[in-house]
Amino acid sequence: MRRKGERQGAKGEAEDDVEAVLDELYALPPSGFVPRREERAAEARSAGRADDARRIRAARRPTLAAWAANLLRRSRPEEAEQFLELGRALREAFTTLDPAGLKELSAQRRRIVAELSRQAAQLARDAGHPLSDSVQRDVEETLRAVLADPEAADRWAEGRLESALTPPAEFAVAGGGTGAAASKRSERRPPAPSKTTTPPAPKKDELAERRRQRQEQARAAAEAAEERVRERRGEREAAETAAEQARERCGEAERRVADLEEQLGAARAELERAEHEQRAAEQQARAAAGALDRAEREAKKAAREAKRLAARAR
Repeated sequence: MRRKGERQGAKGEAEDDVEAVLDELYALPPSGFVPRREERAAEARSAGRADDARRIRAARRPTLAAWAANLLRRSRPEEAEQFLELGRALREAFTTLDPAGLKELSAQRRRIVAELSRQAAQLARDAGHPLSDSVQRDVEETLRAVLADPEAADRWAEGRLESALTPPAEFAVAGGGTGAAASKRSERRPPAPSKTTTPPAPKKDELAERRRQRQEQARAAAEAAEERVRERRGEREAAETAAEQARERCGEAERRVADLEEQLGAARAELERAEHEQRAAEQQARAAAGALDRAEREAKKAAREAKRLAARAR
């Protein structure tokens, strides 16, 4: 945002400023959202941008689950894009897959949602805001909604969810409706009257080819997402191993420090004793040197007196 006194540029530029502020706000943990929002709105008002200030002030603080889902979207952009693409492919293919294909994709969908939910929980924990079991379930529900509902996918893609999303009762498909409902409608719908006894073969081939392509696209998207999940799981396991090794090295270093501190304490005590003994010895040496000096003076005096008496006796 511009500081007070700066010239406001074109409308699009001001809009970009507001979008950047909203991105900033929804990247913050919920506890920091409101103070920062008020600060940013005040800055906009001070700069004479009342409309921008109202937009910023209207932003609502996200729930913890919504924040964690936003955090996942922003922190894992590559996985998020693959997840969104998987949702598009699943919604398109859901009406054309056979029961076996649906079962396979549903299992893949559950695994991917569970893994991304764990990643969101880890990101939140690393940011200092661990998720409770109920909040993590809300994150999983939000991810299921993103896969099933194109509107939910669009909202999550912006990274500004205010609350957890709820998946539809049935899996949504491209063009509206749900997979099960569309399937039932297709089963109930009688074939259109035709003057010919059999449809042209090329039309059947075309429909079969489109169905096959959709199935392949959905399976490829799911496999790519699962591969990314496996890579992330491997990275997480490697990071956990490295962290465990680091903790072991830290514990060993702490033990060495404790041993060295103990040795240092003993050495300091020994030094104090040695210094005390040194001072006592130096004091004794000075006393002995004084006594020697006195003895030498007395000896010299006695020698002079003996010499004087000897000379008088002659």
